[in-house]
Parts: sequence; C-alpha cells; structure tokens
Amino acid sequence: MEGGKLNKSQSKYYNTACLMNEALIALLEKKNYEYITVKEICERAGVNRSTFYLHYETIDDLLLETIEYIMGQMNGKFSEKLRMGRNKIANAPLDELMLITPHYLLPYLSFVKENKRIFTAAISQPSVFRTNQMFDALNKDVFSPILSRYGITESDKEYTLIFYITGMYSVIMAWIKNGCKETVEHIAKLLIDFVRPYQRGEPL
Repeated sequence: MEGGKLNKSQSKYYNTACLMNEALIALLEKKNYEYITVKEICERAGVNRSTFYLHYETIDDLLLETIEYIMGQMNGKFSEKLRMGRNKIANAPLDELMLITPHYLLPYLSFVKENKRIFTAAISQPSVFRTNQMFDALNKDVFSPILSRYGITESDKEYTLIFYITGMYSVIMAWIKNGCKETVEHIAKLLIDFVRPYQRGEPL
C-alpha cells in the first residue's frame, strides 16, 4: 500500500469482502445461520463460488470477518462521541463519575438490537466471537479512565473490567437470545442498577 491508498488487488478484495459481509447479514434477516449456504451467499453477493473459497475456507470464516466488520462499525460510530467525554472523566469529582450512563449505553444497545441477527449467529458460534470485541471502545475511552480515577491499579483494573464486562456481556447475550423483547431502555436501566456502587463513586 503506497501513500495510504489501497492498490487494485487490495481494493478488489475489500470490495468483494464487503459484498459477502453484507450478503451474510441480509440472509441472516431471513433465516437462521445454520441453514445458510455458500451458494446463497454467492448469489446474494454476485460472486462465484471460486471467489468465496479464494477468501474463506468455511462460512464460519466469513462470519468471523462479518462480526469484525459490524464491531468496527459500532466502535467507529461511538468512539468519537466517547472521546469527547474524556475531559469530563479527567476533571469531574469522583462522586459524579459514572461507570455506565445512558449517554453511551443506549446507542450501544440500539445498535445491538438493530443487528441482533448477526449477534445471534455469533452466540451460536462462540469460537469466532470474543467478548472483549463488544466493549473495545468503552474500555478504552470510558471504563479504564474512570477506574484509573478511582485509583485502581493496572493489575486490579484487569480483574475489575473482567468482572463488569463479563456481567454486561451475559445480560446482553441473554437479551439477544430472548429476541430483544425488552426495550433498550429497560436493559440499560438493569445494567446501570447492577453497577450502582460505582455510580455513587464507591470503590469496591
């Protein structure tokens, strides 16, 4: 890659990958992941089977890439908004710092609900979905800075983040398995209530 630009082969691969990512997402709106075939993906993407197997060995490989594609969209959508809150995190009194707020939680949950089919597929194939993917932006721009303000050491911060993120992940995954029947606002309130000690600025 020269001058930050994709060469023709890289650009062609990217465009083809996007077509197949979007084809899988579209098919997931109509049927369960386990019933989707390579033929259907290729027909939807407008590519032939040899092109598919040039890039992927199995549909699971495409699913992994599609999850990363979706997570990249999510993190890109909210990262700038989260970074804008860094000054507040750095300067607000401890009793005003909130680990989880509706400000960023509601957009996150709304994005998950809008893409619940791909997340449902991810649940069915846990080997291709890493928990931390879902909270990369929140970890970097919110959770970690707030825990630092509380004086949590780097080693203890790792365990603290595991505790909270695993809990949040489990709630969100259960919500997805239930078809996202409850409102985004209801799930957000539950998650906020679960971390209430930190909402009051009380250390563990």
